[in-house]
Amino acid sequence: MQYVRLGQTGLQVSRICLGMMTYGTPKWRPWVLDETASRPLVKHAMDLGINFFDTADMYSAGESEVLTGKFIKAYGKREEVVVATKVYFPVELEFKGGATDTKPMNRPNMEGLSRKRIFHAVDASLKRLGTDYIDLYQIHRMDTQTPIEETMEALHDVVKAGKVRYLGASSMWAWQFAKAQQVAKERGWTRFVSMQNHYNLAYREEEREMLPLCRDQGVAVIPWSPLARGFLAGNRQSSDKDATSASDSAAKAAAARSSATTERAKTDNIAQGYYYRDSDFRVVAELSALAAEKGVSNATLAYAWLLHKGVTAPVVGASKLPQLDQAVAALDVALSAAELVRLEAAYEPHPVLGHS
Repeated sequence: MQYVRLGQTGLQVSRICLGMMTYGTPKWRPWVLDETASRPLVKHAMDLGINFFDTADMYSAGESEVLTGKFIKAYGKREEVVVATKVYFPVELEFKGGATDTKPMNRPNMEGLSRKRIFHAVDASLKRLGTDYIDLYQIHRMDTQTPIEETMEALHDVVKAGKVRYLGASSMWAWQFAKAQQVAKERGWTRFVSMQNHYNLAYREEEREMLPLCRDQGVAVIPWSPLARGFLAGNRQSSDKDATSASDSAAKAAAARSSATTERAKTDNIAQGYYYRDSDFRVVAELSALAAEKGVSNATLAYAWLLHKGVTAPVVGASKLPQLDQAVAALDVALSAAELVRLEAAYEPHPVLGHS
């Protein structure tokens, strides 16, 4: 395993971060693994040298944090492990996450980044994780209804209270991120050290503004969905949408038989809304061709591409043990300038995705 500093901090993280959204309860999403199925995967990740684990309070309505805490205690040393979690969205099983899902009935102070919400959320996350502190506390999205000064001061206060070591942010406009950083700098508050944004071979709009900003300011980049929610693995088909939208059981069964084999492929309406354009399938075709030439999986090559683009650590999801091995194998894959151009050639601009 390779380790790097998280941005300009002294914190050392593995170059592969294990995303914990896959572990929790299938009551939240059908492809989520329960504790028994999750345990060997997290143990294998630690055996591979992964020390960076990313979850969120909303994942499985908090159950992901519970399992993260359990597994770290069972298989790791707290002083070596880096635990990252997030705050913003409602923590309810009814809320599945993503702009394409309907939120549960709006109730006051149950989401967002107000001072009240942050103070409650950090304590709730600490309790679920079973730890005294969170290494990296991230705002899951930007709260445009709360003054940024209120949010940044509250985040600074949880750092000074010893509940959080470092602060991170996730998908937003680059100008919003720059404004938050400037407000913190002017007031002497804690600034963000990382950006967890939407970035992969099938979605590269972050190359316009956010990535140059992070490079200039020394902010770590730890992108979510590095495989485009599994789309880049090469096992998705346009008919996956039919399996999701079919209205009766017979139609669903027929669509499923003609579609991808994974439960996530058949039920992930977020991925089907983000990707699945003709140009996206052309990107996958080129990725598959080069992966075959190099004798590696699509996943390994997609992760390697990210690592060559200045990413600190992609947040990797894994529901099978070989998927972890494929992620770690990316550390040893070299790509020439010509190969990078080849992988990127089929890409066509997308509308901005993942900010809400």
